Amino acid sequence: MTQDHRAVVDAMRQAIGLSRRALGWTSPNPIVGCVVLDRTGSVAGTGYHRGAGRPHAEVLALAEAGRRAEGGTALVTLEPCAHTGRTGPCALALREAGVARVVYAVPDPNPTAAGGAAYLRAAGIEVIGDVLRMEAEHANRMWLTAVRRRRPFVTWNFTGATDERRPAAEYALRGTHDAVLVGADTIRADDPQMGLPAGMSGRPPIRVVLMSGKRLPQQARVLDDSAPTLVAVDEADQAAMLPGAEVMSPHGTGLSPMTLLSELYARGVRSVLMEGGGGLAPSFALAGLVDRTVGRLDRA
Repeated sequence: MTQDHRAVVDAMRQAIGLSRRALGWTSPNPIVGCVVLDRTGSVAGTGYHRGAGRPHAEVLALAEAGRRAEGGTALVTLEPCAHTGRTGPCALALREAGVARVVYAVPDPNPTAAGGAAYLRAAGIEVIGDVLRMEAEHANRMWLTAVRRRRPFVTWNFTGATDERRPAAEYALRGTHDAVLVGADTIRADDPQMGLPAGMSGRPPIRVVLMSGKRLPQQARVLDDSAPTLVAVDEADQAAMLPGAEVMSPHGTGLSPMTLLSELYARGVRSVLMEGGGGLAPSFALAGLVDRTVGRLDRA
């Protein structure tokens, strides 16, 4: 392995580690990390995307690198975007910074944002793709799966515990997902709050309860104001008995697992943590909609 190759691999691995810091914070955007090396191969700037509407990883890394980015190399975990959304295109920012080479790990599967590699090559910048792709895919697998399949990535927490005595690791798992999903039977049996404990950093996930025609207790803790709550029902007129929650009745039809996931995807949800079991989890599993299990059937 040449010195340059080693520097590129090390920097990409650093970028992947940076991207992981934002798990649970960026949806509907992906997690992305970036490292900028100067002409000598030394790290000049780093950055990672912290949330939708905030600067992208490349912009942050370039700002930290300043003039040292000229003639250098930018390592990015996802192909730089080529479109203008809430922020400008990163491919343009890289070109204007004067980098000589851009190395990315995973092509962007989002047709709206893709095209950055072609843009940079047309601008005369060397572009190399698929560097540490498997590692970057694993880190960003929830978002990548969601965009490719047009529905949220689903993790089934199979520990069977839904009360507040679960270990910190399980709270951390909640904190990396956009939404937590349970059935009405779990709410009536355990009355879980489905949030994060006081003092724990992280964005509380949206709480989603699948009613299936069964009513929730008026004082259920999931209806408090600590995080948004969506109650998925077959009939929208059940809203009157659910103060403190937004009622979701996709298309006014029966709530199949795919119908529910499609509705959540349309709302910007890219990952769902399904807790408990009963009839809810098997219905998702039989439909082929469980991407990962955690617990006694651990399949990471």
